[in-house]
Amino acid sequence: MSDPRITVSCAPCCWGVDDVSNPHLPPWRHVLDDAAAAGFGGLELGPYGYMPLDPALMAEELGARGLSIVAGTIFDDLVSPGNRDRLLRQTDEICAMVTSLPPPAGHEGQRFAGPYLTVMDWGHDERDFAAGHPDRAPRLSDAAWLGMVENIRAIAALARDRHGVRAVIHPHAGGYIEFAGELERIMADIPAGLAGLCLDTGHMDYSGMDPVATLEQYWDRLDYIHFKDIDAAVYADVMSRRIRFFEACAEGVMCPIGKGRIDYPAIRALLTRKGYGGWITIEQERDPQNAGSILDDLAASRAFLARTGF
Repeated sequence: MSDPRITVSCAPCCWGVDDVSNPHLPPWRHVLDDAAAAGFGGLELGPYGYMPLDPALMAEELGARGLSIVAGTIFDDLVSPGNRDRLLRQTDEICAMVTSLPPPAGHEGQRFAGPYLTVMDWGHDERDFAAGHPDRAPRLSDAAWLGMVENIRAIAALARDRHGVRAVIHPHAGGYIEFAGELERIMADIPAGLAGLCLDTGHMDYSGMDPVATLEQYWDRLDYIHFKDIDAAVYADVMSRRIRFFEACAEGVMCPIGKGRIDYPAIRALLTRKGYGGWITIEQERDPQNAGSILDDLAASRAFLARTGF
């Protein structure tokens, strides 16, 4: 039986929308049409520059399909001090837009009301090619790490203080917040009153962390969850090669939930025991040119999760 304290949503990355400069991305209205057709009541906004930030237009388009925006996204270089103005402009524009829309449904046990602002580091070749490899990934100097922390603090403070939006830090394969030690360090450096955590089962697994153990370890900071699954055979293959993270996704390393190696019955048991209430967003990154199976994959993921009690 589905848990009324949890609502499952989706994100544009299920349609291959990660890099807004990719010429093969589907029209944003197509993503909204598919999300509604697949039975979702909500979805994420996707990367900055994909969906319009026009509140009136988005309210009309979402309302016509019975959809709400669960979260906006900062998916950019969080490290460079010179990127601060760009990051804060995105934060301001995204938060202003999502808070102008009807809010997503609340849930019993939910710590912070949506919509959220997921905050992810991205855009460094040296880490992209080392995604999933903690033994060979270069690490930031203490000074560079502090610069990233200050950027994140500025984003989270602006989202909270001007817009009332909860920022949630999302460790992401191929970024400078990916591995267990980096997750531990960023949680120590960003106070709980300023930002929470969005843990992603697929990114945890890809980066060598146990999703169940990590969810439990950081439970007190966890405000929002992403679900993915990993094809074990494809993962073993891409780990043997020098390959960018999204190139691995284009080769099918992320598969429909329930068809991979992540232990979702154990995750269900943990969330039940802990009393999680809120949104869980399904994601399955792919090449946008490989679009034929999207609705089938989303249906398979939803059916598996329903059987598992979500």
